[in-house]
Amino acid sequence: MRLLRLWPDESHFDFMRYRRFSFPLSAILSVATVVLFVTIGLNFGIDFKGGTLVELQAKSGKADVAAVRHTANGFGFGESEVQELGGEGQILVRFPLQPGEQGQTAVMNKAHAAFDADYDFRRTETVGPRVSGELVQSGTLGVVLSVVAVLLYLWFRFERELALGAIVGTLHDIVLTVGIFIISRIEFNMTSIAAILTIVGYSLNETVVVFDRTRELMRRYKTIPTVELLNLSINSTMSRTVMTSISTALSLLALVLFGGEAIKGFAVVMLCGVVICTYSAIFVSTPVLIYLGLMLSGVKRAQEGRGGLPQAAE
Repeated sequence: MRLLRLWPDESHFDFMRYRRFSFPLSAILSVATVVLFVTIGLNFGIDFKGGTLVELQAKSGKADVAAVRHTANGFGFGESEVQELGGEGQILVRFPLQPGEQGQTAVMNKAHAAFDADYDFRRTETVGPRVSGELVQSGTLGVVLSVVAVLLYLWFRFERELALGAIVGTLHDIVLTVGIFIISRIEFNMTSIAAILTIVGYSLNETVVVFDRTRELMRRYKTIPTVELLNLSINSTMSRTVMTSISTALSLLALVLFGGEAIKGFAVVMLCGVVICTYSAIFVSTPVLIYLGLMLSGVKRAQEGRGGLPQAAE
């Protein structure tokens, strides 16, 4: 006997009915993300923009962020970014990229001269224009190649209609995840690339579970209407989906609250990504099969004796 049920074992919820709301919502959010990406863009970190990053710890235990920002901007190297970290008295200062190695050295010399009396230098990172350019290329290439590999896997793993549905869902999740970065202004760096790749894997996992059940039911039931088949697929896997999503979300919530500033951005994006992927698998990837010809291909398979589905009105 199961003591904990997050979803009824024998549920008959009509998920497909809500596609009339989920599709416009996803379309609006996706278009808005593209517009924001073009107009506002991502908040690129030092990994991609280049520059000098300095982490300071106040010797007195309390940091004066306003004073540090005023002093850093007075160096004459352009506008610097100053923010508090999770620990008491910790400050992160980002100086813009300066021309040549001498420019970066000048930044550090002035920083030490200005802050040595009141702050300890806990961490210093300098990324030049060549390195940042290579990181942009390698990061972009890594994301593109991973997405292409996932799409190829989906294409060979499933029938054409199921593969296309999974591809639509995966691309949808990537776009909305990028939207989270733009809206929240979380720094986009190499850790963010790792977050996107992790979300791609999670999205694929959620979608494959539902589509495996869909394919199984297509072989078992040869005359069931398509909408009913898809609802049955989601309902029969919903208990597993809810359990996986909640357990993953709770782990990420712990990282957000107690993981520290260094990993907080990654954890926040991953937490939002889990919600997006779960929503996508139920209300985007699966319903889109109705419009990708699953019913028509089911008729063809039935005529060929392969256990397909007859076309059915909604």
